[in-house]
Amino acid sequence: MTNYAGDLYIFEGPDAVGKSTLANAFAESLRRSGRQAVVTSSPGKTKGTLGDLVYRLHHGEQELGLSPICSTSLQILHVAAHIDALSREIRPLLKASTDVVLDRCWISTLVYGRVMGVDRTSLQKMIALELEFWADLRPRSTFLVTARKPLRADCELKAWRKLVAEYSEVANDLDSSWQVNNLPNDRDLRSAVEAAMCRVSRTAGQTRPPTRRRSSNGSLRPAVPTKVYDTYWHFAVMRQNVLFARLRGEAPPYTKDPILSKYRFTNAYRVADRVSQYLIQHVIEEAAADPDDLFFRIILFKTFNKIDTWERLIHELGEPRWEEFDFSRYDDVLTALSEVGHSIYSAAYIMPSGGTAFGYRRKHQNHLALIEAMMRAEVPARVVDAKSMKEVFELLCSYPMIGPFLGYQYATDINYSSLTDFCEMEFVIPGPGAKDGIRKCFSDLGGLNEAEIIRLVTEQQEEEFSSRNLRFRRLGDRPLQLIDCQNLFCEVDKYARVAHPDVQGISGRTRIKQQYRPNSRPLKLVLPAKWNTTLQEELKEHGNAGVLFR
Repeated sequence: MTNYAGDLYIFEGPDAVGKSTLANAFAESLRRSGRQAVVTSSPGKTKGTLGDLVYRLHHGEQELGLSPICSTSLQILHVAAHIDALSREIRPLLKASTDVVLDRCWISTLVYGRVMGVDRTSLQKMIALELEFWADLRPRSTFLVTARKPLRADCELKAWRKLVAEYSEVANDLDSSWQVNNLPNDRDLRSAVEAAMCRVSRTAGQTRPPTRRRSSNGSLRPAVPTKVYDTYWHFAVMRQNVLFARLRGEAPPYTKDPILSKYRFTNAYRVADRVSQYLIQHVIEEAAADPDDLFFRIILFKTFNKIDTWERLIHELGEPRWEEFDFSRYDDVLTALSEVGHSIYSAAYIMPSGGTAFGYRRKHQNHLALIEAMMRAEVPARVVDAKSMKEVFELLCSYPMIGPFLGYQYATDINYSSLTDFCEMEFVIPGPGAKDGIRKCFSDLGGLNEAEIIRLVTEQQEEEFSSRNLRFRRLGDRPLQLIDCQNLFCEVDKYARVAHPDVQGISGRTRIKQQYRPNSRPLKLVLPAKWNTTLQEELKEHGNAGVLFR
C-alpha cells in the first residue's frame, strides 16, 4: 500500500444528519492544528469535473431536459465519477502533503443502490470495480455520522430509517482497515467535531501504523491467542443475549450455558450493569442541574460503589447535596454501618485506606476528606472545562487515593452525565482482572502492552465475530468501546476458571465466588442520549420500550 504524505478522512451517512457541515468543520479543525486540508465531495460539485456533471444529472434531470435515469445507470455514473476523482484530485492532493476530507465515497453508492432496489449482483460488481482503484489507498478514519432523527423537516422518516439501518449493516461488514467510527451528531457542531478529532488525535500527522491482520490460520498477529480468546467472543455474545432476553421480558432461564446460568457476570456493555444503571437512573438523573451537585453525587456514590450504602445515606440524611454536606453527619452514618458489620464498600475495586494522605483512622473518613478537598478545589468546574477525557482522568489522578484504574473508571462514570461528552475510544486503563484475562487469552503479547491489546481487539471486533459466525447484538448502533472490551477480559478471566481450568492467569484464582440469582422483574435500561443509539426504536418495533435515553 502506497504511503501518502497527506491523510484521508471520509464522512459517510444518510442525508439529513449534518454530514457535509461536519466534514467542513472537521477540515477547519485540521487546519487550525497546522495541517493543510481540503474538503471534496462524491460525486462532487467542482465545476468542469465528471463529478459535477453526475451531480447535475442526479439532482437536476428536469433542468437538463432528461427523463428519469434508471437506478442502475445512476450508480454506474457515480462509480465512474469516484474513479475520476481518485485519479485527478484525491491522490495528487495526498501526495502533496494535503489532508483530504471526503464527503461520501463508494459506501454511499452501495447503500443507496441497495435501498433503490439495484440488483445486488450488479451492484456488487460495480463496487468491486471501484475498489480496484482504492487498492493502494485507505482512510485514516471513516466517520459514520448518525442522528436520532433527521435534521431536516422534509425527510420522509420511514425511508430515512431504512437508510440508517443499511448504513449500519454495511459498516459492520467493512474490513477493519477502513477504520469506521460512529459519530453521533445530536448535540452541537462543536461536540461532534471534538469527538471526531478525539478519534484521530492519536495518529493524525504521524506515520500510519501497520495494519494487523489475520494470518491464513485465523490467528491474531503479533499476539498469539489461546483457546480462551475464542471463548472471549462467544462469552460476549452469550452475555449480550441474556441482556436482550431480559429486555424482551422473557422468563428465566435466559441461557442454556451452564456456567452463565450458575455464576454471576457483568454485561458485555459496562453501561448496562446494575450499578452503572443505578448511577444513571438515580444518582445522575435525580441530581440538580448544578455541576457541583452532580459531580459531588457521582464521586460520593462511586467511592463506595454500593447501592445499599447510597440508600442508607439518603434514608438518614436526605438526598446528597454538596451545599448541605456535613463531614461529621456522613461519618456518623457510615461509622454506624461499619460497626454493625455492614460492608459499606463494593468489592469491585480495591480502595486504598488513605491514612497517610488525610490522617483519619477509618477508611471512609479519609474518603470523605478526599471528596471535600476535591469540591473545595473546584474540581467540578475544571472537569466541565476539560478538553478531553484524558484531561479529566489526569485531574482525578492528581489526588491521593485515586490511582490510574480508579481514575479511569471515575472519568467514565462522569462521562455518563451532562458534565462531559467525550469519546470512549480515547484511551483505556486495564485493571487487574483484565490483565489476568488477557494473559489467559494470549500466550504471547508479541511486544504489545495490555492497553494496546485491548485497543487492537476493540478495533477489529466485527472481524472477530464474523470469522466465528457469531451474531453480536449491539446496543443500537453502538459497537463495544474500549472500556467494554476491558471489562470483557475481566469477565472471561472468571469464566475461564470453570471453562478452561487448565489455563492459568496471573492471580492463580480457580473459583468464581458470586452465584447467579435469576431476576424476572422487568428490566429498564437507560442510556445517555448523547450516544444516539437506535436501540429504543428497534425495541419498540418488537413491542418492548425497555430502553430510555436521557
